[in-house]
Amino acid sequence: MKRYGMVIGVKPDKIDEYKRLHAAVWPDVLATLSRNGVQNFSIFLKEPENLLFGYFEYHGQNYSEAAQRISECPKTREWLAVTDPCQEPMAHREPGEWWAMMPSVFHMD
Repeated sequence: MKRYGMVIGVKPDKIDEYKRLHAAVWPDVLATLSRNGVQNFSIFLKEPENLLFGYFEYHGQNYSEAAQRISECPKTREWLAVTDPCQEPMAHREPGEWWAMMPSVFHMD
């Protein structure tokens, strides 16, 4: 199992919409994540900075392949078409990233 942390901005005028969407995430999207080894997925909001922090655990052998399968799912693409306009990517993210991935610096079991 590998832990992942990531951060992205959320547009101030889209916070309520983002919360509403995530109060009822589409079952097909959740099933796709689960089927591809994503577990314990949480998103936290820090206001007034309007930052979203995401955390999840990947249970599998190749996250890059799993992420590709997730991104190719039609329902996931549809979901991202609704949620992505609410977000503001970080200025200093790696090329190709939407959410900026964060390296782990500490963990306690």
